Amino acid sequence: MKLLIDADYVVYKCCASAENEIDFGDDVIVVTSKFSDAYACVKRELRKIEDFFLWDETETILFFSDSVNFRKTIQPDYKGHRNRKKPCGYKRVINKLKEEFEVIVMPSLEADDALGIYATANPGNVICSPDKDMRQIPGKLFDMKELHTIEQDDADKWHLIQTLAGDQTDGYAGVPGIGVKRAVSLFEEKGYKWKTVVEAFADKDLSEDVALENARLARILRCTDYDPIERQPILWTPTNAGDGSNNGAELQAT
Repeated sequence: MKLLIDADYVVYKCCASAENEIDFGDDVIVVTSKFSDAYACVKRELRKIEDFFLWDETETILFFSDSVNFRKTIQPDYKGHRNRKKPCGYKRVINKLKEEFEVIVMPSLEADDALGIYATANPGNVICSPDKDMRQIPGKLFDMKELHTIEQDDADKWHLIQTLAGDQTDGYAGVPGIGVKRAVSLFEEKGYKWKTVVEAFADKDLSEDVALENARLARILRCTDYDPIERQPILWTPTNAGDGSNNGAELQAT
């Protein structure tokens, strides 16, 4: 069994925790970091994850985001508010990890997408990430506290829920005034259908094009959402989108 780890999260957290500010006065503040402290923190965090699975023989693979993000071709200001530079030592830590672990970075994809593609192409492994977005991927998910089994139907439903609820952290709005609880309530009442999504956006005078843009931004890629020959995503499209006849499990990439 392989542990598929969202290493963006681990390395960022550890490198940030190793930073120190030195105030020289006269309007000069310098940020410093000790590489050995940052790297030791990363190794501790990875060991904690591996220790959770001590009962089984495991192999660890680390996933990182590419510097180019395909979602910006859908919405140019996607994650535009995240303009903070990476913490000190971030790249150096990744380069060191490559000497000890298998590291995967896929062109134009975020780590979440690379995780989703790998996990659905190679069932039986475990995604390790605290990100709620990974509930869109069927299979095993370790959220850094508990191990969950995500069924196909639940994964499809979560994608639709996130389409309505949006994600301010990632920079897509969803339907104004609708959060996760309200989204679940709407789907339970009207069915997990694309028609329900379109009607919720229409109630706020937003078009189906806006709904589809949000669905594509929300979608964490699976192996069926990726062209390995062209090495690029296949943008998500609901089947029979016009008649609203699909349930959550039937919505798929085409």
